[in-house]
Amino acid sequence: MNAVFARIPKSQISSSTAMALEEQYGAHNYHPLPVVLSKGEGVYLWSPEGQQYYDFLSAYSAVNQGHCHPHILKALIDQAQRLTLTSRAFFNDRLGEAEQKICTQFGYEQVLMMNSGAEANETSIKIARKWAYEVKGVPDGQAIILAAEHNFHGRTTGLISASTDPSSTRHFGPFMPGYQIIPYDQPEALSAALEANPNIAAFWVEPIQGEAGVIVPQHGYLAKIATICKQHNVLLIADEVQTGIGRTGKWIACDHESVHPDILVLGKALSGGVLPVSAVLANREIMQVIRPGEHGSTFGGNPLASAVAIAALEVIENEDLLERARKLGEYFRSEMLSIDHPLRGVVRGKGLLNAVVIEPLDEVNAWEVCIRLMDHGVLAKPTHQHIIRFAPPLVITDQQMEVACSIIKKVITSFPA
Repeated sequence: MNAVFARIPKSQISSSTAMALEEQYGAHNYHPLPVVLSKGEGVYLWSPEGQQYYDFLSAYSAVNQGHCHPHILKALIDQAQRLTLTSRAFFNDRLGEAEQKICTQFGYEQVLMMNSGAEANETSIKIARKWAYEVKGVPDGQAIILAAEHNFHGRTTGLISASTDPSSTRHFGPFMPGYQIIPYDQPEALSAALEANPNIAAFWVEPIQGEAGVIVPQHGYLAKIATICKQHNVLLIADEVQTGIGRTGKWIACDHESVHPDILVLGKALSGGVLPVSAVLANREIMQVIRPGEHGSTFGGNPLASAVAIAALEVIENEDLLERARKLGEYFRSEMLSIDHPLRGVVRGKGLLNAVVIEPLDEVNAWEVCIRLMDHGVLAKPTHQHIIRFAPPLVITDQQMEVACSIIKKVITSFPA
């Protein structure tokens, strides 16, 4: 156990009290598993009563580097003792260093740092629209952003205006105009849309659709859409908030097809789950359409976030977590495919972003499987009722993965066939 983690006092609140307080005083906008977590280290989480769990969600891929990574915590503590926030009214001595690190790592000329993934996606849309008017020559107010069916980019009113998920949109309208939806994983649909409308500014897409159930497109899709966008002078925006920072076995999922998006959106694991940090990357000719006073954030690019982002990227590189994600992802999928039980449906994923489809069986659903997994020490969460997403921290060891897989296999086969 690292020294920082050892100093954390034992929780003074019980699980039942913690859940009761949230039920009474918190908004009911989530449906969490009935488990309370008070400590974390690496791949493990603990309840206030000391029950240990394998984390197979990673806070929706925000803690790729593992919980409470000592290198990231040291950067956080050291910087917190010096300076946490200046706003962008002034320069600070950490932002430029972080911007250089991020741009160099991902091969872009400039970056605009924000806080949440939703904020970063909103930023990318603003940049693309302004580029369309000032560079491409689209008539003012007529720029269209293409999005894919079953997308998830965040929950702001601007972002859900492009959603096809009723749970995201029902009773939240009216919605923002200027979006057009096309099928995912169909390059011909993109070509048809671009040929029909010269006012399209960008195609905004997830390289792997995470919330939709870890939908991995056919190999070659990303390269095809990048070529099509370039042919029509349309920007390709890649939302890699969930798939980036090593999750799929590459720095970004687009790297699997050597695709360099015009605009890259990052978040979640950019801070190792320590605090909200997100980023939008582009080359200068695109980024510099945004001028002083036109976009910003009080907390975006703060010194604390900058220091943490640098450390988070260093962990991925220094611990060779890309290769670990690739190797253990292959192992996980092979283990899941070996389950001989009617509950186990399709297994799909890339790196350590994976999903198992739970086939209907005597009214058993994904939630019930996740409850039983929790009871056996593995935490995962359903998405879209019939799919379980499995995404452990990339620091998981071979032995830990073997044990966790044996638990998952035991739980699935424990249901009557």
